[in-house]
Parts: sequence; C-alpha cells; structure tokens
Amino acid sequence: MNPEDFAAQHFGWSFDAGVATVTLNRPERKNPLTFESYAELRDTFRELVYTPAVKAVVVTGAGGNFSSGGDVHEIIGPLTEMDMPRLLDFTRMTGDLVKAMRGCPQPIVAAIDGVCVGAGAIMAMASDLRLATPEAKTAFLFTRVGLAGCDMGACAILPRIIGQGRASELLFTGRSMSAEEGLAWGFHNRLVPAEQVLAEAQALARSLAAGPTFAHGITKTQLNTEWNVSLETAIEMEAQAQAICMATQDFRRAFEAFAAKRKPEFKGD
Repeated sequence: MNPEDFAAQHFGWSFDAGVATVTLNRPERKNPLTFESYAELRDTFRELVYTPAVKAVVVTGAGGNFSSGGDVHEIIGPLTEMDMPRLLDFTRMTGDLVKAMRGCPQPIVAAIDGVCVGAGAIMAMASDLRLATPEAKTAFLFTRVGLAGCDMGACAILPRIIGQGRASELLFTGRSMSAEEGLAWGFHNRLVPAEQVLAEAQALARSLAAGPTFAHGITKTQLNTEWNVSLETAIEMEAQAQAICMATQDFRRAFEAFAAKRKPEFKGD
C-alpha cells in the first residue's frame, strides 16, 4: 500500500510526515460502523504491517464524536435475521479488526471526543494511547442491547487497562465512563480541549514516528505477547527482543549522537 495514494472508501484517510490519520466520517450519525467499514478498517490495519512508510497512526471521528458503534439500521437490524453461521462470521470479522489493530507494528493514538460507544469504544480500547476531550463519554453498551460484554476482546483488554472491577462495572452495566473517570482510571492518557485534541494526537504520533520505529514495533509486540506468560518467560522474551534492537542502526546512531552531545536522528533500521 502506498499511503500517499491510498483512497479509503468507508472512512477518511490522510498521510503526512509518517503519520496516517484514520477518520470515521459519518458525522450526521455520529460515525457508526457498517459491515463495509469494519472490513475495510480490518484490511487497512492488516496492510500496515507491510507499509513501513507509515510510522504511527491516529484514529479519530468527525463532527465532534468518535463513534456510535455498529449502525442500528445497517448492522443491528440485519443481525437479527441471520442464522448462527453468519452471525459467527460477523463476530469473527469484528474481532479481526481488533487483532489487526493490535497486530500492526505502528503505535495507534486515538483522539476521542463526544460519543465513543460500542464498537467505537472497542476501537479506542484497541489503540495504544488515548487522548480525550472533557466531553468524551465512553460506553461498552452491549448489555443494553441484550448482548454480553465480551465483545471484540473487551474482557481480555479492558481489565488490563483499567482493572478487573472497573471493567466489570462498565461491561455489566453498559454505563458511560466520563472523561474524568477515564483519566483517573488510566483509560485516557490525558484530557485535551476539543479544539486541540486531534492536533495533540497527531503531534504525539509524529513524535513517535520520529523515534526508533523498529524498536517501537518490538515494544508493541512484547506488550501483546507477554500477557499470558510467566515472569521468567517474559524476561527471556525481552532479553531476546532487546538484543535484536541492539543490532539496529538506530541503536548505533543513538550512541553516536549521545557521545557527540547531539539529538539522534532515527530511521527505523
């Protein structure tokens, strides 16, 4: 994929200075997801594994909201008419979006404003870093439509971000988590005024893109893979991962820059 020429069909895409910005852009409906946008987002994040020109990603929503989740008329209604095999195809496809977001090596920064619910809350959860406005309200509201809270990896990922008890409350009740709660609980990395949140997220993404991007990919891989291993195994995994990073030119450049008392220029190799 050439990020400069890529044209998404179901969301906004822009690329500048190594940073791709994905914009959920159906503002008249608070940016809901459809079968098509789920699939295109999944395929795009999968392709980023093979797109080294993209060094960091920002995910945001248009019109003062992040996302209202699965479209009621275009997804929820049709799901009630499907048989079990087709339903499982759908739930596996939506889960594959989270796998693709976690699997791409680029750090993902979510810029969250207004409504961030359902699958939108999941996309925010699946990002690596989250900046939010004071007006952001995040809800994993699956239980409100008669479904379980265990959607798209929520029961695995959310407790690791905010803790088991807090995650249990949100997933059982479906209530909104305020921006202040999200900040206090560690879901949001920081709160930013609405008029600045996208610019702040892009600035953060650019700072990551200017860093040792190969090493960032290793960090993301280890954050994912060390969830279910013993401490002994994790330490060995990190020893091997860090040895790989020590063989990079970025590591050598950092040492040479430090010795020369100048700022290193990382190139991701």
